[in-house]
Amino acid sequence: MKLAGKTALVTGAGSGIGQAIALLFAAEGAQIALVDRNEDGLAETQAQIAAAGGAAIIQRGDVGETGFASAAVAACAERFGGLDVLVTAAGYSCGGTVTTTAPEDWDAVFRANVGGTFLFARAAIPLMQARGGGAIVTFASQLALAGGRGNSAYIAAKGAILSLTRTMALDYAADGIRVNAIAPGAIDTPMLRRSFARHADPEPIREASRNRHAMKRFGRAEEVAQGALYLASAASSFSTGTTLVVDGGWLAA
Repeated sequence: MKLAGKTALVTGAGSGIGQAIALLFAAEGAQIALVDRNEDGLAETQAQIAAAGGAAIIQRGDVGETGFASAAVAACAERFGGLDVLVTAAGYSCGGTVTTTAPEDWDAVFRANVGGTFLFARAAIPLMQARGGGAIVTFASQLALAGGRGNSAYIAAKGAILSLTRTMALDYAADGIRVNAIAPGAIDTPMLRRSFARHADPEPIREASRNRHAMKRFGRAEEVAQGALYLASAASSFSTGTTLVVDGGWLAA
């Protein structure tokens, strides 16, 4: 097992990519702290882990709230004795250009994506330093590298996460903490389906997105989870400050 004896905290674990990562990490031997605002989704993830003989605790709340991040990490340490891996998969998108995005929506996107990454890393790093090292996996997007239309707040936030990832990697390399990002393409998740549903006629938008990938399909959450496992495990022991693209050929097309 690639994560035997390790403890991981995964944000966004109630659905989509975060859920797939939590399930895979548990199957690979990790004890998991599950974080999300979706109580039903968290319960489902925990139940699947328990049914497979794994151990997981639930922390429900807003990843952009300072007190919640600190409390969730502390609860993980109390239950499992420390923290080895942090995955910040929780995200939020509202759509819109800079002229159609309300300031409060812009703030909400940055709060969830950038704020959630910052706050959980800030709370987790001291525990990793005490352990003598650890791994942090952040979530960007292929759109942060390629650009895109009609999603300005989300794309800007994911670009900020790439920069934050690189600077954290430099700041904590001497502590044995590796920090890397994943940039997924369009992955078939509830979040992607909600983004298409914002359009009056979703089907042409969905098909254009699907065909934009060289592989002519959307990715699966489980495929992204394999990338997260690589970055969280010793298999990537010489990788830090980098971005793993899992995009079905979006950037190459």
